Amino acid sequence: MSKNYQALAKQIINIVGVDNVESVTHCQTRLRFVVKDAKKIDKTALENLDEVKGVFFGSGQYQVIIGTGIVNDVYEAIEKLHLVNAIYGQETAATTTSDDEQKTMLQRFMAMLSGIFIPIIPVIAATGLFLGLQSALTNDQVLHLFGTSSAAIPASLNTVISVLTGTVFSFLPALIVWSTFRYFKGTPIVGIVIGLMLVSPSLPNAYSVAGGTAKAIMLFDKIPVIGSQGSVLTALVAGFLGSKLEHYFHKHVPNVLDQILTPFLTMLVTFSIMILGVGPIVHWIENVMIAGVEGLIHLPFGIGGFMIGAAYPLMVLVGIHQMMIAIETSLLAATKLNPLITLEAMYGFANLGVALAMILRSKSQKAKANFIGAFSSQLFGVSEPTLFGVLIRYNFKPLIVTVLTSGIGAGVLSILSVAANSYGLAVVPSYLMYIYNARDLLIYTIVSLLTVIVAFVATNMFAIPKDILKADQTQPTIVDDTVFAPIEGQSQALSAVKDPVFASKMMGDGIAIKPNENGPVKIYAPQSGQLSVVADTGHAYGLTTDDGVELLIHIGIDTVSLKGKGFKVMVKPEQHVQKGDVLGQFDPEVIKAANLDDTVMVIVTNSKNYQRIESESNQSVQAGEPLIAIQGQPEQKTGVISPAS
Repeated sequence: MSKNYQALAKQIINIVGVDNVESVTHCQTRLRFVVKDAKKIDKTALENLDEVKGVFFGSGQYQVIIGTGIVNDVYEAIEKLHLVNAIYGQETAATTTSDDEQKTMLQRFMAMLSGIFIPIIPVIAATGLFLGLQSALTNDQVLHLFGTSSAAIPASLNTVISVLTGTVFSFLPALIVWSTFRYFKGTPIVGIVIGLMLVSPSLPNAYSVAGGTAKAIMLFDKIPVIGSQGSVLTALVAGFLGSKLEHYFHKHVPNVLDQILTPFLTMLVTFSIMILGVGPIVHWIENVMIAGVEGLIHLPFGIGGFMIGAAYPLMVLVGIHQMMIAIETSLLAATKLNPLITLEAMYGFANLGVALAMILRSKSQKAKANFIGAFSSQLFGVSEPTLFGVLIRYNFKPLIVTVLTSGIGAGVLSILSVAANSYGLAVVPSYLMYIYNARDLLIYTIVSLLTVIVAFVATNMFAIPKDILKADQTQPTIVDDTVFAPIEGQSQALSAVKDPVFASKMMGDGIAIKPNENGPVKIYAPQSGQLSVVADTGHAYGLTTDDGVELLIHIGIDTVSLKGKGFKVMVKPEQHVQKGDVLGQFDPEVIKAANLDDTVMVIVTNSKNYQRIESESNQSVQAGEPLIAIQGQPEQKTGVISPAS
């Protein structure tokens, strides 16, 4: 054990605070602390330590990114300081705590909303596009150019179009109940049926009752009964209640009757509870909530819009932005419009302006590469690389620029009453949500571009960090090298990976691969060399090649939480392997079943020792094919990474 790592361990623990740590463990790239108060930690002091590549707070853990191999040594140094036992007894105590147990109640609630609504986002976004195309293709001014009018469109074609544009919103409660059942591990088909019951044509349509063209059914001459069309909150409550009731009946109904009696009782009791009073009460609460949001949006002088636009980046930062999806869904179901996402969208455009200014002003090629990756991913709505790699990394000045310019852009849009007709699309694709209305599309385009420009100018004037104005020290070019693909799949830019640590290249440059196969996937050695790290869980391998390139093969995101389930290891630490040798295998289906990402990252962890790391994204790759080109090896190799502890 190097004295430097002992010193580093002491420095890290002193900054985090012994009394502040509830537990500490590590994976193959980072130390993971569960702390009592993250605010007590001096983030800048941590980032300035040698060997610390970055700091990130997520999944209820304060993560200190160090690097493959070294993290094992640092953790071992913490053990030798007798701090691990002092904190929680032994290493296994931390690894037995699940991510859910480490999350706060608010974090679990946000994760629930995300897990329920994300699966239905694609169909709502698609419906928005259908509505936009319908507006464009049935517009009399457009049709006049072709010598016709909307009156000439056959009724049969209008019927077909109405099926495309109306189905999702007509049966939205069924989709939400289905997704809620799925999230809480109920039987999804039971959820679909309960959801369809809530919007059954046999019940008076909620919209018709509200419009005065229909009357509620009076059950027992006292209880008004109507459908739940447009009520997102009612569907959420029905899904939660139904899934819990199903679990209860599974436990208490005799096995011989379980297959028939459990779904019967689940549907009967859930529908009865919802229709006899809970549904109308929940719907009333939802209407009050929608009215409150709309009231905020339409505050005079764009005040409400500014508040929403400025708050949204901070909501993303602390992870509570998923709550907005539920509100947006309610707005869409009730009004067919979504002004909320219009205001939130300015966050992404402000980020573009900040990142672009950083790219053009940076003299550090390493920093510029990170900024380009962040900018590229932000174009399509992936904001984590920009948020963690740009906005909060440099004394929060860039974040202040984003908050203010996002708020200003949102304030202007709220004054002009611009609204989308769906959600799920961000930044460049977001323009598709406004093609239904030429006026809104024009205003949204102008304001979004002005937001980019204002953020760009403000960043240049007030928020360019001095660190990026210094040129990198270059290494002489001696030899080129190649890293080969460890699996078959589709290559992806590292900036597109849904983990800010990998996406921002804190661990080093490289590329990601989305596996093609669904069954067990073999992992092949991408080069000949010595294995410095072989994770017991099988989710990560560290390899120092014979040419001194330090590689990390990381299978999936947060897959350390699976504790080896779905993985098989076929090698040992310190073993020398040849290119193409099988290191192990993993099952993508097991990873997906745990709601985790199965993307495989191939990282050159000593990237700073080379002049250029090149790879091609969005390409089909076969195992053993060239994947990464390395140019400019230093005069002295860095040596073998110390083996995993």
